[in-house]
Amino acid sequence: MGQKESFQTHSLNTSAQLLAEGVSGTSPKPQHRPYWLLGPPNATSKARAALRSEQPIHLPTASGWSCITDTMQPHAILLLFFFPGTTAEPEGSHMLKLLHFATFQNSTSVLVGGLGLLGDVKMGSLDSRTGNIRYYRPWLRPSLPKGDWDVIESSIKSYVRDFSRLVQMYTTVPYPFVFQSSIGCELQSNGTIRTFFDIAYEGQNFLRFNLDAGTWDQMQHNQLSAKAEHLMANASTLNEVIQVLLNDTCVDILRLFIQAGKADLERQVPPMAVVFARTAGQAQLLLVCRVTSFYPRPIAVTWLRDGREVPPSPALSTGTVLPNADLTYQLRSTLLVSPQDGHGYACRVQHCSLGDRSLLVPWEDSKWGLSAGLGALLLLAAAAVAVVLVRRYRKRQRVDEVRSIPLAEHRGTARDGTAAGQYGGCDRETPDEGRGHI
Repeated sequence: MGQKESFQTHSLNTSAQLLAEGVSGTSPKPQHRPYWLLGPPNATSKARAALRSEQPIHLPTASGWSCITDTMQPHAILLLFFFPGTTAEPEGSHMLKLLHFATFQNSTSVLVGGLGLLGDVKMGSLDSRTGNIRYYRPWLRPSLPKGDWDVIESSIKSYVRDFSRLVQMYTTVPYPFVFQSSIGCELQSNGTIRTFFDIAYEGQNFLRFNLDAGTWDQMQHNQLSAKAEHLMANASTLNEVIQVLLNDTCVDILRLFIQAGKADLERQVPPMAVVFARTAGQAQLLLVCRVTSFYPRPIAVTWLRDGREVPPSPALSTGTVLPNADLTYQLRSTLLVSPQDGHGYACRVQHCSLGDRSLLVPWEDSKWGLSAGLGALLLLAAAAVAVVLVRRYRKRQRVDEVRSIPLAEHRGTARDGTAAGQYGGCDRETPDEGRGHI
């Protein structure tokens, strides 16, 4: 039987990602668990360690990650190769970005895919089987007339088909390999417009379109880059179309999408934070402030020592903002301290969803808290035992006093009612005797 595969990816983001894969439709079975590898799929270095999926990792600017799965076929299949060097847009700016990748498995088989992003909002993707657009946001399709979408889909299909054909005609590199492209525009907060069109091979940028000159610039000076640059330089009609797309069409569509997706872009989710400690040595603790479930991405996390901000030092480290699966973000900040220094520490979180307020989470020594809690429980237990012993002693003393009273005197006292009131109505326990003296 033949072999086919589908893929899924989540949280395509900035310099640090949460990589997640989903593999289905493999034939024949059984299918082994997918895993992530650093670098291109055909790399053979043993230093490249397999990583557990769904694991937060840091992506170097000039590196890529491959998702690999093995079946009963002799070779592994590359499902996805992330575009390298993706950077976060500055606060207050808006970016429209279209990502395209093509995995060439052999001279006749190519797996294509695409993703459309407005900032970090995934708007739609390219169906690898039909080439049609999958719409993920309810506002996306109504934002443009149907005729415009027809033109866009037709243009995308033509680009993907011609790109794949061009690569297969002129490539001399061994299979499998991956080509990727990233095209888009950014409207910055000061009104400045930035456009880009980059092409990468095996996770490395090697061509970039020069909008002003209408030409392609080599990002790597090697034989492959020179050959590709020469090939693209002769495609004058294509280059003119790219100039129109970047200069006019992209920015116009971006402005429409900003208005249509305003609710998604202006969504605010307040952060949640927790502080805990880990042992870092014989006389050191690593305080960890974990902040999660916040949106949008910009956030400030600082440490306070006795109410004052801790200045930067080797003991202080703040990680990269990482995406969650629900389109929120998470961040960790750590501080190395001595448990005997006598200072009080707190983690302060500042986010636009909190307004002028800050989220302040103090650290409490868990060992001290446990000891104090156990001590309090012991004191309560001791007090309870003391109360029980005192009550038993008093009750026994009262019983001895009653037994020492003569029988006639005891009956007379019960008739008067004074002794009955004092001891809780003893006449109720001897009804026949009480009635005999009425």
